[in-house]
Amino acid sequence: MIPRTLARKQRLILLVGLGLIAVVAVVSMGLGYASLSFDRLLPVLLGQGTFKEEFVLFSVRLPRIFITLLSGMALALSGSILQSVTRNELADPGIIGINSGAGVGIAIFFLYVPVSVGSFVYVLPLVAFIGALLTAALIYAFSYSRSRGLDPIRLVLVGVGFSLALSGIMIVIISAAERSKVDFISKWLAGNIWGTDWPFIWALLPWLILLIPFTLYKAQRLNLLSLNEESARGVGLNLERERLMLIVTAVASAAAAVSVTGGIAFVGLMAPHIAKTLVGPRNQLFIPVAVLLGGLLLLLSDTIGRNIVDPDGIPAGIMVSLIGVPYFAYLLLKK
Repeated sequence: MIPRTLARKQRLILLVGLGLIAVVAVVSMGLGYASLSFDRLLPVLLGQGTFKEEFVLFSVRLPRIFITLLSGMALALSGSILQSVTRNELADPGIIGINSGAGVGIAIFFLYVPVSVGSFVYVLPLVAFIGALLTAALIYAFSYSRSRGLDPIRLVLVGVGFSLALSGIMIVIISAAERSKVDFISKWLAGNIWGTDWPFIWALLPWLILLIPFTLYKAQRLNLLSLNEESARGVGLNLERERLMLIVTAVASAAAAVSVTGGIAFVGLMAPHIAKTLVGPRNQLFIPVAVLLGGLLLLLSDTIGRNIVDPDGIPAGIMVSLIGVPYFAYLLLKK
């Protein structure tokens, strides 16, 4: 039973988070290489702007804002699930190699598989999911022991090793590719928000519509998985089935995000931690907060990054890493 005061605190934090997202989104609409004054935002949104203003807002800024927001939410959801399932606070889809697996899958698909432009957008998350799922299966196999079950510390170490190995494979793939296609892969590796058209939103949104409610439905089981294995088995939980199902959910969420934003790490690490600090470790409380914080963090990082240096700015993945690496080091020292 969740105390009323904690539930009210969660609702208040969610409202504040939505307000902050709205503020950052408005700032992001107005700032950029092609300026759009803030006093013109409302008229343009109501269809009273010039052709240039409407093009900048509806074809450039708004799709990027929505993609960044949704991707940050998906990465935070993935990190929240992984931390609960593995009982390891350092688990993150970028750190343990899942993002790298998705990246290798995307690189091979982009370079060697002919596909029509119209279907490319919608096939990409599925390709990323297959690459990430194969990587996650290998990491799980190397981290699992019949006598001790899944070793959380070993999982992170194996994941980091796979991440490095997959980065090497990516370099080999790039070295044999055409220059025009290498530019795309390079942007992906840097965490550059490249899928900034409306079709990418429609390709990503269904994954979140399915995965977020499913994860919240499984929140009580995640609470049990966060305990030791003996306690989880003692209440009749089918440990391996639930763990496998939730890991697949985390992989799908991360793969859908990185397929359009590139290799972005640390969002899935930081958002759940901050959410747990605010509302506690219960999954049904902190996951909604973490999802909002993930969207806010990536949207803020992208807004700052693309306005620091003209005209291309700094990729969102690099901006997040500037915050995430010190935070990761702090967690290592703490734990």
